This record gives sequence, C-alpha cells and structure tokens, in this order.
Amino acid sequence: LVRSIDEWRQLQRSGELAAARVGLVPTMGALHAGHLRLVEMAREASDVVVASVFVNPKQFNKADDLARYPRTLEEDAAKLAAAGVDLLFAPSAGEMYPEEEGSPQPFVDVSGFDLLPEARHRPGHFRGVATVVTKLLNILQPSTVYFGQKDGLQCVLARRLVAGLNFDTEVVVGDTVREPDGLAMSSRNVHLSQEEREAAPLVYTALLKLTEAHKAGERSAGVNVVDGQVDATTGVLDLLWTKKEALRQATDAAVTVLRVDQIIMSKPAGGPKKGDQPAM
Repeated sequence: LVRSIDEWRQLQRSGELAAARVGLVPTMGALHAGHLRLVEMAREASDVVVASVFVNPKQFNKADDLARYPRTLEEDAAKLAAAGVDLLFAPSAGEMYPEEEGSPQPFVDVSGFDLLPEARHRPGHFRGVATVVTKLLNILQPSTVYFGQKDGLQCVLARRLVAGLNFDTEVVVGDTVREPDGLAMSSRNVHLSQEEREAAPLVYTALLKLTEAHKAGERSAGVNVVDGQVDATTGVLDLLWTKKEALRQATDAAVTVLRVDQIIMSKPAGGPKKGDQPAM
C-alpha cells in the first residue's frame, strides 16, 4: 500500500518498475465486479498491475454527495490483492491537492466538455476528472490505463488527455459489467431506494428496445407514453421514480426516440408511418 507520491517515486528510483509494463486501474473505491474485471484485463497484459483508490473531491460539485460517497479502503485492498494487484496507490486529498492559503490552484480543463449535455447539471465535474486523471498519469506513469465503458464520456476524456498532453500511455476501455437484471454495476447503487433500484434497469431495457427498433429499420416517433419530454436536468432517478409505470409501458413497446439531452419514450400508435422522422 503506497500512500504518498514520494513513496511511489522512491519505488521508481529503486528500479523495481524499470522496463516493466505497468497497467493502471484508477478507481474511487467501493469496488465491485466491474472494477475487478478491469484488474483482470490489466493482469493479462501487464508485468505490474497498479490500482489507485482515491475519492477525488474536485469532481464533486455538491459537498453532501462527496461526504456520502462510500469509502471501504480495507475491504477494497483485500479484493485487489486477491485479484492480483501488485501495488495499491491510495493517497489522501491533501497529498493529491496540497493547498497553500491564497495561492492559485492548477486545473486541467478540456475545452467544451462542460457544455455537453451530460455535464450541464454538473458544472466543473469533467474539469475535476481531467485534473485527477492527468495527475495520476503523471505520478504513476503507467504503460496502459483501464477504464470502464459505463462512464463513456470519461473514457473519451481520458483519450483526449493522453493524445493532447502527449502521455506515453495507452487507454483501454472494458465492457460494462451488469447485474443479472441489466443494471450497470456502480459504487453509487447502494444509495438507491428499493423503488429506484427496481426501476433503474428500465433505462437499459429501453436502450435495448431502441437498438432493436433501429436495426429493424424504425426511424419514426410514435405517440409519447411519458408526459411530454423529460429534460435530463431533472435527474434520471427522479424520472425513474415518478415515471416508473410509464417507462414499463414504454419498454414493452418499441422505443423509437432517445435524445442525448432529453429522454422521450414512445410507442407506435396504429403503427409508424413510412417516412416519418424522429423529433430531434
């Protein structure tokens, strides 16, 4: 267990990592099977596997969200060791972000990311992600870094950072690992109420229906079964909670429209008309 940057650099200077292919799996802890699948991928392709556990305060824009993020370092360390991780880097917030009163603080900002639909209700989130990923790549200097596809935009961001800042690191993206009912595994799932947990897999079901309809040639929008359209800024959980039954109806039929910044679930009314175009 490495807790400081100086400890890590002493390892590098000792030659223990010389000429080794280092695979890094960055995490915020509260590990699940999705994280361990990334470790497995790293183990297959690396001489040395490193995992990091760091709850990054810079990517949270609400203090209560940061405070309640699950922290299970001892349990995580045991899981990682059993999975074949060689080194665990688990710094404190003060270690990663040493602050001097009144001094300017550096950030890494990838232009345009905070304007994207996913980021509009989380201002500063992707700047925080970009900053911590850059710091981890700079400190640990891995040959390869592994991310999960569940956080798709984060994967895109990592690739842009590696290309734009000339890191000698390959970004590898692992498939999303899901629960038996289709819900993507996430450390935050522990915060779902029973009703929210029951409703959450409907999003994935809807996406599968959308895919099936698109492959079958469906391009039209039918009658909306959710009241109008739901702006994503209201929150996916709020949507699922208040519209669960409507979503169940929607996923029983062909879902023909899904917008990035708005979610519209619809089904044909008397069958779609040839040539109809989705509302975009």
